Order: sequence, then C-alpha cells, then structure tokens
Amino acid sequence: MTEWDVKKLRILRTLRDRGTVTATADALLMTPSAVSQQLSNLAKQLGVPLLEAQGRRVRLTDAAHLVLRHAEAVFAQLERADAELTGYLRGEAGEVRVAAFATAVPALVVPAVQLLRTAGRPGPDVRVREAEAARAYELLAAAEADLALSLAADAPASCDPRFTVLPLLADPLDVALPAGHPLADVPGLRLADLAAEPWIYGGSGPWSEITRSACRAAGFVPARAHSASGWTAILAMVAAGMGIALVPRMASAERHGREGVVMRALEADRPRRHVVAAVRRGGEDAPAVARVLAALREAARPYDDPETAPRTIRES
Repeated sequence: MTEWDVKKLRILRTLRDRGTVTATADALLMTPSAVSQQLSNLAKQLGVPLLEAQGRRVRLTDAAHLVLRHAEAVFAQLERADAELTGYLRGEAGEVRVAAFATAVPALVVPAVQLLRTAGRPGPDVRVREAEAARAYELLAAAEADLALSLAADAPASCDPRFTVLPLLADPLDVALPAGHPLADVPGLRLADLAAEPWIYGGSGPWSEITRSACRAAGFVPARAHSASGWTAILAMVAAGMGIALVPRMASAERHGREGVVMRALEADRPRRHVVAAVRRGGEDAPAVARVLAALREAARPYDDPETAPRTIRES
C-alpha cells in the first residue's frame, strides 16, 4: 500500500497555493532546499512525478493535482478529528482565533464575545485579528486563524476544498442623507427616488461594486461626485451636503450621533450585502468554533430583524 506522509502533503498543498518553492519555504519557515527535498521524497514514496520544470520555476504535474484532490479530504477529516479531540480534552472551552474585516469587529465580533461571557458557563477564549479578506483567508489556510469573516463577494469559491463558507448575515444597506434634505422625511423612500443625487463611494473594490449593483437593480447608474472608502470620511461629506451614500447598517450602527446625517432604511428596495464566516473544511465541528459561530449569528440578528431595523434614524 502507498505510504502517505501528511507533512509532505501539506508542503505540496502550500506550493500549489503559493506558487514558488521560495514562497512555500517562507510560509512554512523552512529553507527552499528542505522544501525541494521533502517533495522529492514524497514523489519517491508515491511513485509518481509531482513537479516539472517551467523555465526557472516548477509547476505541479497532473499527478500532483490528483494527489491533492484526495489529500484535501484527508486534511478535512484530520480537522474533524482535531475538533473532536479538542472537545474531549477541553470541553467547549479553548481558543478560537478570529480574523475579521474592520466593520465586523465592533458590530459582530465584540458583541459575540460579550454574549459568550454572559452565557453562564465557561466559553472559548476568542482572539481577534483585524484583517481584510485576502489576508484573513491566508491566515485561515495557514492555520493561524480558526474562523474568518468577510463579504461573500470576497470569499473563496464554493468549490475550494480547503474551506467551508457559511452564510452569516444579509446586512441591509441604508441611505445616508444630509439633515434637511428634501427627501429625508418622505415616507416609503425608494432608491430610484435618489437617481439624480450626487453619490459618494469608493472608486474600486467590492464596496464600489455593491453600490453600483444596488443602484443598477433600482434602474439607474449612480453619478459619483466624490470617492472615499472610509465611513468616517463618507459620512463627513454627507453631513456637509456634498452628496449621499449607501451605508451598511453594521457600519452606521457604530456611528449614531454623527451630526448632520439622516439614515433612512430602504424597505421597498431592501438592498443587502452578504457577510459570511469561513473555517477550514471540517473545522466547523470543533465545539469552541461552533459556539463562536452561534454567538456571531445571534449578534447579527438585530441588523436584519424587521422589528429592530431602523425605518428612519435621525442623527442631528
């Protein structure tokens, strides 16, 4: 029977993800020669060539990709075994390292930690690291994080065998208007009513596309008057009467008290951005991770609950 070496398989997977032997060595704290030697030994153990020269670099052979397709199932099963062992040894306690994008930290992660602390029984020790999507998934793949929060638009493809991606929240998009705007008190405000307004949003990236997509669904292309990516800058320009903006409810909730801004919910249009949580495949079975996920879902509920969602929020 073929001898399978999990450590060497992880090196092969890292080479696939990082692209070069040098980058693989850096990621795994090894020397390039050690990486090459380990992969050469793995090829001998399996009896198939795993690498072939491509100029000054190497590429994975079809046999290597075949091996990795099966290895991903092994890695997922090992994650499950580790999860069960952790649960056995430590109960539902333990450490859960969360990598989350900036808005999610105060809106979701901090409330989730507070819920866990008031649950009346020992809970996981949550370690938080702010990270944008690309970095969060690098940390997750490298086992430097146990759970990653991102927008669905930034998440790995559903066919990526390394991760399990779980829906967490459909975050409503409210519109920020200057106080005193003629439409600030209009009942049943729709996005199409704002088609002729000057808009404020980033020049590129997922949030720019989310704004454009929501407006296109309402039948118009938003005319961008100003470009900004930070909510403090965006709301300051709205307060100054320089334009209007779509703002995720998660972002606006932490900025109540912004003078000169009126937040309006768009109940007729109900535009949303989707927030997801991701774990290494199999890791969702870890008791501590499952408890953190449950707390995050509970923390997310008020943003999409029609009983608590703001119809009109005045901030002046």
